[in-house]
Amino acid sequence: DVTAGEHVVIVGHSGAGKSTLFNLLLRLYDPQAGQILIDGHDIKSWTLASLRAQISIVLQDTVLYAGNVYDNIALGADEVSPEAIESAALLANAHTFIGALPSGYETILGERGVNLSHGQRQRIAIARAAVRNSPILLLDEPTTGLDEANRREVRAALRRLAQGRTTLYVTHDLAAAAEADRVVLIGEGAVVASGTHERLREECAAYIHLSNAQFNDQPGELPPPATPHHASAS
Repeated sequence: DVTAGEHVVIVGHSGAGKSTLFNLLLRLYDPQAGQILIDGHDIKSWTLASLRAQISIVLQDTVLYAGNVYDNIALGADEVSPEAIESAALLANAHTFIGALPSGYETILGERGVNLSHGQRQRIAIARAAVRNSPILLLDEPTTGLDEANRREVRAALRRLAQGRTTLYVTHDLAAAAEADRVVLIGEGAVVASGTHERLREECAAYIHLSNAQFNDQPGELPPPATPHHASAS
């Protein structure tokens, strides 16, 4: 259960089922059992278009298209004004670098945004999510592969983007987990533990292992948890 406006970070080892949650929410496939409810309604009772209009997503690898910056930010949103595009770019920490491009917002981007850095592409993706103004936000490893300077820029933009939205954030970055309302640890396709970052750091062995590894600059993957440990959020 996720309450409206809650910011939930989802962590777990590779293959635990984190991205599967997003695929189910977007109805890329349907659950074999059970239901997914939004505001008490089974999402299968809605058209795909109406469901996906309520969701914005920022992925690890942003897909940009051959077209100008305006069109890439406006992708998936209806009748967006240039003013709304620029407001979204400001929120995403993208307005300054866009203004420095040869033709600003009219600059033509190469296929997949080859003439932008990875950090710049991520900020375009955040602006794209912001301009849609959807109540549900899905973030799937959006800071992976960024250097520290770009990571700070993207994190700041993501914090602004998440304000007032129900946010699910898949990440291995425990700096993001520490800022969340709740952290959910996924293992073998099930919820293993749920609670605040501080509480899981005290009570959940698998989470402690991940945290110690990350803060000691060691490889940061969670081991598959052997025994479920339930730490409910209060």
